Amino acid sequence: MTDAALRPRAAAWARLVALLRSPFMLWVAFILAHLWVGSRALYGPGYPLGDVEWVYKFWVQHGLVSGQWVGLQTSWVYPIVALLPMIAAYAFGPDLYSGAWLTMVMIVDAAAFAVVMAFGRDRRVAHVAWWWLGLLVALGPVALGRIDAVTVAVAVVGLLCLASAPRLAGVLLAVATWIKVWPAAIVAAVLLAVPSRVRVAVAAGVTSAVILAVSIALGGGANTFGFITQQTGRGLQIESGLGTFWMWDAFSRRPGASTIYYDTSILTYQVHGQGVQTAAAVATPLLALVTLALLALAIVIVRRGVAAAELLPPLVLAITTALIIFNKVGSPQFVTWLAVPVILGLSTAATGRGASFRFPAALSLVIALLTQVIYPSFYQQLLALNVWMLLILSARNLLYLVLLAWAVWSLVRLLDTGVDLQLVDESNWLPRVWPFAPERGGDTGQGDTGQEGAKPFSPRSES
Repeated sequence: MTDAALRPRAAAWARLVALLRSPFMLWVAFILAHLWVGSRALYGPGYPLGDVEWVYKFWVQHGLVSGQWVGLQTSWVYPIVALLPMIAAYAFGPDLYSGAWLTMVMIVDAAAFAVVMAFGRDRRVAHVAWWWLGLLVALGPVALGRIDAVTVAVAVVGLLCLASAPRLAGVLLAVATWIKVWPAAIVAAVLLAVPSRVRVAVAAGVTSAVILAVSIALGGGANTFGFITQQTGRGLQIESGLGTFWMWDAFSRRPGASTIYYDTSILTYQVHGQGVQTAAAVATPLLALVTLALLALAIVIVRRGVAAAELLPPLVLAITTALIIFNKVGSPQFVTWLAVPVILGLSTAATGRGASFRFPAALSLVIALLTQVIYPSFYQQLLALNVWMLLILSARNLLYLVLLAWAVWSLVRLLDTGVDLQLVDESNWLPRVWPFAPERGGDTGQGDTGQEGAKPFSPRSES
């Protein structure tokens, strides 16, 4: 084929790529994705808005009627700030609560989406925005129908602000932690990896102090920290990675085999069988041990002079995946947590820094799609121990392990990285968050010269 014949095709392809990268197309896709997922939540199989309609709304109504608010007058499973979006969704009354919740989440996502796409000012990150929409559609209704949706959006913006506005990043990451506690591990990773750790820490500390002061003033007291102990007595949820063995044992239907039961106190299905209590008892200490091991590895890597752009994305991915794998709870909405490290990794790679995140991005989409098949699409078949559903569940949980292995491998590779600290510029390792300008100069002097003319760190090649 001649060059003249190829030129029209190349031009057509270039126009298509430009269209897909345009802010207008991204916002159209954002609206369509949220309308589709929202309609599936309202009218699709199962009842994926059960937590919103039956639990969140009940907590708000109980507080309004009795004056006894969860997290303040009584212990609660979530940190206290999680109550705010639940109350906000009640603004139009109980009858419209589910619709108001979906609308609120869409608004919160829109704010985060604008930051992810760099407010349309940087076409290099358009694919990151498309990936996030793909994750939402692949995961389906639970991507919007849980409090995790708010946590993820806030945490995503917090991480993307690290290079441009570290103090704002600290505030947002603290708020995310006080909505659902898992971002606390991400805060620890940030404080180890980024040069602006002092500014992030001070902002996060002040924000937490303000939240605590308000909570205590409203009568919270010790109940403010009730979420720390609320999960200690629960068993293994049937979808959890740790519960997979007992699900297959229940499928065997041998004498004395494991069984599935519904725990009415926490409103979830769990497994019962020999060794389950022991596994549930060691799950939390194991989770803490793995997280500490990953942070210890990060300390060694930081001492080798590795830049934040190289270290932070795989570290956050490793910690986030570990929090899912070694958790007694296997809730489907945990997949949304993967958006935080993957968006960070893809955004960093878009600036030419850090490792490629194509593999974890693709794997996360597969995990999300398998999770939607499990819940809500064919959850009843899983409860009936259908062999195909058990295979899908096992495959999904195995892919989590693959994702963790990739993240750990990416971290171990950094131990061999030699970096000249005088050649590292840490001010532009993430796309700029408008209207902030990239901040130069670190708090510790490590990994950043603070010089305008500092040469950018040469990204590692992907093998």
